[in-house]
Amino acid sequence: MKLSRLLENIDVIRLTGPADGGVSGLAYDSRECRENFLFIALPGFRQDGHDFIPDAVARGARYIVCEKKPAVPPGVTTILVEDVRHVPGILGKVFYGDPTSALTLIGITGTNGKTTVTYLLESILREAGHSVGVIGTVNYRYGTTLLPAPYTTPQSIDLQKILREMADAGVTHVVMEVSSHAIDLGRIDDCVFDAGLFTNLSQDHLDYHHDMESYYEAKKRFFTEILGAGKMIVNADDPWGKRLIADTGKKVFTYGFAGDADAAVLRFRLSIDGTEADMSAGKELWRVRSPLIGAFNLYNMIASAAAAAVLDIPGESIRRGIEAVRTIPGRIERVSGPDDPVVLVDYAHTEDALRKVLETLREFRLRRIITVFGCGGDRDRSKRPLMGRAAVELSDISIVTSDNPRREDPLVIIEDIERGIMEDRQVRRCDPGMLGDVSGGRAYTVIPDRKTAIATAVMLAGPEDIVLIAGKGHEDYQIIGERKTFFDDRIIAREYLAERPRKGG
Repeated sequence: MKLSRLLENIDVIRLTGPADGGVSGLAYDSRECRENFLFIALPGFRQDGHDFIPDAVARGARYIVCEKKPAVPPGVTTILVEDVRHVPGILGKVFYGDPTSALTLIGITGTNGKTTVTYLLESILREAGHSVGVIGTVNYRYGTTLLPAPYTTPQSIDLQKILREMADAGVTHVVMEVSSHAIDLGRIDDCVFDAGLFTNLSQDHLDYHHDMESYYEAKKRFFTEILGAGKMIVNADDPWGKRLIADTGKKVFTYGFAGDADAAVLRFRLSIDGTEADMSAGKELWRVRSPLIGAFNLYNMIASAAAAAVLDIPGESIRRGIEAVRTIPGRIERVSGPDDPVVLVDYAHTEDALRKVLETLREFRLRRIITVFGCGGDRDRSKRPLMGRAAVELSDISIVTSDNPRREDPLVIIEDIERGIMEDRQVRRCDPGMLGDVSGGRAYTVIPDRKTAIATAVMLAGPEDIVLIAGKGHEDYQIIGERKTFFDDRIIAREYLAERPRKGG
């Protein structure tokens, strides 16, 4: 593609060098550069793309978009702009032929529930006969293609490329998780959305946004500045959702448990084996039976139904689509067999998510709830004591362990968690080896090694206990320092479940 064509919508301060050559590809990572590539020198949180301009040029880049003029050899064109962050999406949209213009794009944003809603809506759209692509936390997928997801929402160039591949493969509808980081960093600014859905808001990502008001403003920007003429769908039961409706002043399709919502849960019955509910959207009514458990999953179901309804999907397709989803990776995912204690793996990594899962499990427990959890390093420290307090309030036995400590000392993270636990004077700390002697009351222990913590919980559990392993969900890795190693809570739990004595053994 001609450079002049790519730059038509870019505010260029100064262009130095050949102005009308051909661009063979785009990259913001110098290692991806090839002959005649255009390299975008993005400033990052830990590294500055300007420092990698020499490497990009050495690998074949002939066009450099930057904020400060670099020293480059003759024949290399530099394009000076005021703010590089606004450039990648515009370039990607042009280079990849504006893929969202050929797709029905639905964005899902909020703190909790995004992943589950994407799985449910994907299933509903398939039942209605559409070809569906999904971009989200677990993976990026369409047809038989499955791609790893380094980010919930990809960098803007990667996003435009993936959307183009989906459109070329015959995908008609794309369901995308939209993170607050992606909104704030402009990754989705150059996408055309047909619908946007808000699930809820609770404390998370304050290491980045610093306070809840800024976090909310990032979410609001999606609906006020990006969604445009797309249809807006909001959880009207959520306090932040109510505020969003008032702040945007747009026509909104609401969902919730209230009868006056546009899509509503009318009656329901919950059990450890699943959910049965009567739902309505517009003038249609239907009954759903799903193996997904908990009131929070009912919200996810009615959210997906609301999104489908605004896309004019028939109620029967909505019902079949919801019922076809048997499990969501790492979301209250049962890893135990019928003769085992109930062992569940969940992604809950915020206080609100952990509370909701544990409150649900308390409704179904026959005996004890044993919770294994930790908090990630290099992330919002203020939520650590809150998660600690939530865990011990709602569990009989809590095992505090490591999550992804990253560059932090795992023991320092655990100390932060314990500050919240110690606010509860009725919970007592005991040594790991003494957990089997705990009877009555609530107790917790600390086992920094996550594998040992999971093993302890699984082996400790009696047949009527419920074990919740929280925080990492679908993740199949653990990050300690700068090292990322394979680690899957589900596999570890199954290994130790297999070692438990069998009935009659």
